Amino acid sequence: MPSYTAPTKDQLFVLHDVLNVTEMDIPGYADLDRDFTAAIFGEAGKLASEVLTPLNVVGDKEGCTWDNGVVRTPTGFKDAYDQIHEGGWPGIDMPEAYGGQGMPHLMNTVCGEMFCAANQAFTMYHGLTHGAASAIVAHGTDGQKETYLPNMISGAWSGTMNLTEPHCGTDLGMMRTKADPQGDGTYKISGQKIFISAGEHDMADNIIHLVLAKIPGGPDGIKGVSLFIVPKFHVKEDGTLGARNGVSCGKIEEKMGIHGNATCVMNYDEATGYLLGEEHKGMRAMFTMMNEARLGVGMQGIGQAEVAYQNAVTYANDRLQGRDITGAKNPDGAADPIIVHPDVRRALMDQKSFAEGARAFAFWVATLLDRSVAGDQDADGLLSLLTPVVKGFLTDEGFDMTVKASQLYGGHGYIEEWGMSQFTRDARIAMIYEGANGVQALDLVGRKLAQDGGKHVMAFFDLVKTFCKDNAEVDGMEDFLGPLKKASKDLQAAGMYFMQNGMKNPNHALAGSNDFMHMFGHVCLGYMWAQMAKASLAALADGTPDPEFHENKLHTGRFYMARRLPATGMHLARIESGADTVMALKAANF
Repeated sequence: MPSYTAPTKDQLFVLHDVLNVTEMDIPGYADLDRDFTAAIFGEAGKLASEVLTPLNVVGDKEGCTWDNGVVRTPTGFKDAYDQIHEGGWPGIDMPEAYGGQGMPHLMNTVCGEMFCAANQAFTMYHGLTHGAASAIVAHGTDGQKETYLPNMISGAWSGTMNLTEPHCGTDLGMMRTKADPQGDGTYKISGQKIFISAGEHDMADNIIHLVLAKIPGGPDGIKGVSLFIVPKFHVKEDGTLGARNGVSCGKIEEKMGIHGNATCVMNYDEATGYLLGEEHKGMRAMFTMMNEARLGVGMQGIGQAEVAYQNAVTYANDRLQGRDITGAKNPDGAADPIIVHPDVRRALMDQKSFAEGARAFAFWVATLLDRSVAGDQDADGLLSLLTPVVKGFLTDEGFDMTVKASQLYGGHGYIEEWGMSQFTRDARIAMIYEGANGVQALDLVGRKLAQDGGKHVMAFFDLVKTFCKDNAEVDGMEDFLGPLKKASKDLQAAGMYFMQNGMKNPNHALAGSNDFMHMFGHVCLGYMWAQMAKASLAALADGTPDPEFHENKLHTGRFYMARRLPATGMHLARIESGADTVMALKAANF
């Protein structure tokens, strides 16, 4: 059975040596000293390793079961759910007024990486509840907050988001679910939603569905969509549960992965709903949940890459095959461990350099979210720009890293008893849900680049340029700053190509959107690796008691800069080839 050890040492390095969180002018950050965060991450890591990891295979093998609308989760999930909520983990960054702990979102992000790596399917249950609660915090009335948040934060109730319908996914303006006003402030919700994660299960007393629907007579398309709170059970004025609402689970899907999470078809038959936010402004409210979810899905990409890498390293050190071409490293054995071979090292370094760079990137973006919540408009703009990169690039690459990890097992990686295939199967969904990655790329190029006159992408370039300038004279940084400057120039050249050619023919921009998203992701990880290198060089210069950690960090960073970051040149060449070859075939000729 695969194992998992939470990378708390690396997490603490990013927070305290790279980001220097206690020095950031963000509410709550001054309290995040190393002892405090180490204690929290240690407990989260213990829960992830000892409770959630053993259930990962159980959830994969058993899956969820559906019987006449009743969904049962795999063995052990309910007990783990109770432990998670008794520890207050889902409410770590929720308002104290409703039972949360009031910490910054950054803390939820770090813990979320560990939980996702240990058991992605399970973590989705409280992850979706967190997102639904965040939408209610941001857009709910005082009464709605009092009614729903305490029980959602405590885990007594869970939450979902309901967007997709059988005939529409990305194009939500086509939805047919309707909300008929009843004249008393309530609505009757009727329609069907599909692919609803955690839509029905046996771990919570009530499930609070957030449902997108159209009020008759409203504007056409997406402008006519509203968001509604639709509880599984009615909530009485005293807070106790009443009769069953008109919502039911029609079936659960049989899926490639995340078997432990119930992916439901939800039927709404004149269910009573309550407007969340304003009429016809449902997407504004839903995006509070969706943007948080997209950052969370990015963490799933990192988590699956990390756990797959950890197991691949163990296997590569244990598996004996062949001899080191430069001389036997295990002369008393029949062969050397496969980790001696350069191509195995390359695959492992690909995984290690991605996981560590992606972790730093995601944690930095989490600080932007905390700045945004505190009212920093510049941080909000940069967050908006980087969200599709976090979601799209980190999940594409995270999936690829699970494939590389499985490959190192040879034939055993294809055999279920070794458990490696689950990481790949589970990681695959992260590239699809919360907005497929192709859509993320289109959003990045079609909307985010030009947002506010291009102000935010220029701010990003300025961050990179300033960092390179400020550290040009630092000994040891030359291996990092040169590649970073080159990659940043490639990214700027791609943006210039879009500006010069996209207006004449939008396909020239859109055909290069996926390449641009990946190029942007590589530059972001290069930027983070340069910052990590600076921190490790400083630690070594100061006589750190753990020189091996920082030397390894520098070796890994140099690998990324030399072997991974040059991919920006390839992506630029593809972008500058335009759309002609992409669009040449007629649809009928595919």
